[in-house]
Amino acid sequence: MTDYQTLTFDARDGIGWLTLNRPERLNAMTNRMVVETHDCLAQVADRTDVRVLVLTGAGRGFCPGADLKHFSAGEDDIATEPRHFHVPVLLHEMPQVTIAAVNGACAGAGFGWACACDLRVAARGASFNSAFLNVASAGDMAGPWTLPRLVGAARARDLYLLPDKFDADQALAWGLVTRVFEPDAFQAEVAAIAARLAAASPHALRTMKQNFLDAERLPLDRYVDLETERHMEVMAHDDAKEAFRAFVEKRPPRFGRS
Repeated sequence: MTDYQTLTFDARDGIGWLTLNRPERLNAMTNRMVVETHDCLAQVADRTDVRVLVLTGAGRGFCPGADLKHFSAGEDDIATEPRHFHVPVLLHEMPQVTIAAVNGACAGAGFGWACACDLRVAARGASFNSAFLNVASAGDMAGPWTLPRLVGAARARDLYLLPDKFDADQALAWGLVTRVFEPDAFQAEVAAIAARLAAASPHALRTMKQNFLDAERLPLDRYVDLETERHMEVMAHDDAKEAFRAFVEKRPPRFGRS
């Protein structure tokens, strides 16, 4: 992988860890971070050895949105292009299961990135805020597309039109995140979730994610036809045969890598 200035990426045991890495600014977003995150995700999307992608932040923050101090000072030395704003598209549609591990402040564009992931978990003490309207912005990073699918249309509009900070327990109550962990256990709990996903059949896992993506855009009858076709193919795959043998033999399955 490329060496990056604003993030780190590490892949091991089927899990990719993309860590936003400007801890001195709580991982606030710059043009370079947008470009580098897009580049990293685009590369990961083509890798079959990475089955799960965890997006998190270094230090105390996840990503509080744009670094307004940085932009106000005109410090960015790199320009963005429209394609770079497809980070939420990659997080939502890449074949890997994506997890937003929200370890701290999550607002603005960072909030949009978290909403685009397949799963969101948070550390108790993390905070959330759409925040855009507070700085006279209409927003970016696809929140009006992703958030209504997570919390419903009415609440999504409320959270964007009347932006206020809310905590991890409130996010859990609204269904924005599905699990909240104590800060001292957070990294281990996220790693356990990622490992559980990575231990699943790679073929079944990717197919299941694609099923969810297709269910968003297809009418029910067309979706069921496609799901049935895929189900029959997956059940004939070597991974399914191995899972059946492992169940009978009372041992963990040993899946291939595709």
